Amino acid sequence: MPRPRSTHPVTPAPPRDDTRTLATVAHTAFFLLLGASVARFLLRHPGEPRTPWVLALSITLALLYVLGPALGAAPTRRRLLWLGLVVTTWVVLVVLAPSFAWCAVPLFFTALRTLPPRAAVVLVALLTAFVVTAQLQLSQSFDPNLLLAPPAVAALATAVFVHMERQAQAQRALIDDLIRTRRELAATERREGTLAERQRLSMEIHDTLAQNLSSQQMLLQAADRTWDTDPATARGHVRTATGIAAHGLAEARRLVHDLAPSELADGAGLADALRALDAGPDIEVRFHLEGAPAPLPDRIQSALLRIAQGALANVREHSGARTAALTLSFLGDQVVLDIADDGHGFTEPRTDADGRGHGLPAMRARVRQLGGTLTIESTPGEGTVLSAAIPLEPAP
Repeated sequence: MPRPRSTHPVTPAPPRDDTRTLATVAHTAFFLLLGASVARFLLRHPGEPRTPWVLALSITLALLYVLGPALGAAPTRRRLLWLGLVVTTWVVLVVLAPSFAWCAVPLFFTALRTLPPRAAVVLVALLTAFVVTAQLQLSQSFDPNLLLAPPAVAALATAVFVHMERQAQAQRALIDDLIRTRRELAATERREGTLAERQRLSMEIHDTLAQNLSSQQMLLQAADRTWDTDPATARGHVRTATGIAAHGLAEARRLVHDLAPSELADGAGLADALRALDAGPDIEVRFHLEGAPAPLPDRIQSALLRIAQGALANVREHSGARTAALTLSFLGDQVVLDIADDGHGFTEPRTDADGRGHGLPAMRARVRQLGGTLTIESTPGEGTVLSAAIPLEPAP
């Protein structure tokens, strides 16, 4: 059975690397800013009564922030409760020490990852307003940078995150489409392979088992008619039918194991296999070889042998011929098999009354699969010539 070809592109990995990198940068920036804010407070306000509270809140904020990745990025209740505790702790810390306001920048990223877009933008705006207020409290005089810089940083961070999130969603959608298309293509190839295998098995069964059974039936019917009047001839028909049955059994076993035709087993060549064919006790089969024999691929040998078997079966059942000639010709760039008989011929290919008629379509299918041509010439009263020509690849 033909296997699906491995022509599919490799499915790319989900776009998680950029998100992980951004998360690592945000976490690192948060702890750097938190540490810098603690150091600044201790240097600027040594020994103040609020120092223990500032240190305790800083440690609490750090521990809460470390706990965040363990809760995942999905907006679950625990995750929302955690975010609320982080923001609340940070707000209290900023009230006590406005220099901790810049820790809000990494919190922007945390809010954008945790909340839905609209809620995240609202929270970012509130945090930004709180940062502006804290910075203005630290300033000795009005500074436009303190009023404009935090909103600009917040807007830039939000825009970068939203853009990356949209790109990630688009990539995930593309990956889903590629995976779905790959699965559909694989399913289609499996169906095509199944249909091709069914057609191949149909041709194999018709050209081997069905023809052998038909020959056995004819021989046994002939034996039955002559059993009383000519026992010797009847026993000859039975022995011939027994031999055909043994041959059919071997074909059936090889068909199950998807091996080459039994006539081509054990290194036997196509010419020897064709020379050994027969069309029944009443038809003389002659074989001719023309040209210098060349090595043929197994699939070509198998196809030509099956075509010869099917053609001889048609000769036996339909032509009324007394002789049939098989000619295998090697013409350099192609190999040609001719099957000629001296039967009554026909004007159009015949179809059995019982609906069989698979012989010629099966032959055409075999030749077409190998890129060759099948021609039939027949004249009523003058016999029939069937020719199968298959091109050969030039020798390297």
